[in-house]
Amino acid sequence: MHTSGALSAEMLAPLKRRGLSTASFHPLVSISDPVKGAEWLARAFFGLEGDAAAIHIAKRIVRDLGGQSFTIKASNKPLYHAAALMASPNLTALFDIAMEMMNRCGLPLAQARKVLLPLLESTLENLSKQNPARALTGTFKRGDVATVRKHLEAIASQKLYDALDAYILLGRRSLSFTKDTPANAKAIEKLLRRASAQTRRPR
Repeated sequence: MHTSGALSAEMLAPLKRRGLSTASFHPLVSISDPVKGAEWLARAFFGLEGDAAAIHIAKRIVRDLGGQSFTIKASNKPLYHAAALMASPNLTALFDIAMEMMNRCGLPLAQARKVLLPLLESTLENLSKQNPARALTGTFKRGDVATVRKHLEAIASQKLYDALDAYILLGRRSLSFTKDTPANAKAIEKLLRRASAQTRRPR
């Protein structure tokens, strides 16, 4: 077995040709520290893919670790790994953008991280209990056109191009949850479309 999230068990084809059963065995958990990461394995889900015999053994290993497992097809491994990237490393990058924005408000980066973490933790707790549509809070949930306009103007004035791109993309996704304010949703979408068209990064 190998533990790559992006590669399938096909990478072990030389072993398979020798008669061994092969599988990929990927823990869906963020490990930046070896000790804490090991503790998280007991709470992780593991994505398994490969031969039936190897998967049978992999499931037993996962149970011994205290985790849970699911299986996917080899052809879906890249999309599976991209989903994991969205949920963890990209979330880290998005958090870094939020820290940068707070920094422009006058907070040192260390303080920006400190004040934003409880917000992130409360969001994760909401997601643990509700689906994204119900867990969503804030400006787009309310259909607040005036606030969206102020946000876009403030971000653009600071030339925070990554923040502006993320705001527009994720704002559109948030709008897909707001079925109760169609008129406001259209107005907000118009603002986002205009901001996207006017975004010009320096070359």
